[in-house]
Amino acid sequence: MSGSELSQRQDLADQTVVVIGASSGIGLETARRVRASGGQVVMVARDPQRLERAAAEVQPRSTAALDAADTDRLQQFFSDLPYAVDHVISTAGGPLYAPLADMDVAETSRHFGERLAMTLGLAKYSRGKVRDLGTLLFIGGTGGRRPGVGRSVTSALTAALPALAANLALELAPIRVNLIAAGFVDTPLSASLLGDQIDARREELRSSLPIRRVVGPEDVAALAVHIMCNEALTGATYDIDGGQQLLSQ
Repeated sequence: MSGSELSQRQDLADQTVVVIGASSGIGLETARRVRASGGQVVMVARDPQRLERAAAEVQPRSTAALDAADTDRLQQFFSDLPYAVDHVISTAGGPLYAPLADMDVAETSRHFGERLAMTLGLAKYSRGKVRDLGTLLFIGGTGGRRPGVGRSVTSALTAALPALAANLALELAPIRVNLIAAGFVDTPLSASLLGDQIDARREELRSSLPIRRVVGPEDVAALAVHIMCNEALTGATYDIDGGQQLLSQ
């Protein structure tokens, strides 16, 4: 291993990262990346069995099974955490696509409110545990930036999260707050949303994206660790989509 590679692997030495949504996809890959960079991980996920399997691989400092949308439980988690941490990243929460004609307004309202409440709850309840110049990092998306049938809720959240991150960066300073806006990422969630169309979507992206491959969770995890390590970054949104937004369609 070269000197530069060794330095990169130790960027998070002696640091602890809380990863919410750590049992699969971007969250699990981030936990792996943190460990490879010399850091410790607190793995948080909703499903206890999946969390246990992921923890057996990652060997975290600790784990907690909870739904981050339950803000009372989230508050209790941070209150009970017996040590300070350096970074918190949340990959929890998925998109909601529903055309207006088929929309359940009450369900949609719950989804929108829960996502905003979770974001604000993470900011409010983690602030006493994250060290100065540490990071609160959220994962959002780019898909809602273009209007489309069924994208109303996703578009509204896509627009709201960058504004939230910027304002929270001022309120929580010197804790840093940032947002990663991901395009299509090849995760189990993406596969479950697309079903039998997933292979066609992958092939379409391989042929059309400027990078000529599909963005994977490891790409997002690498960006997340970079944001954690670079103490000059706060209040910003970082796109990662393989150049998808450059395409006309």
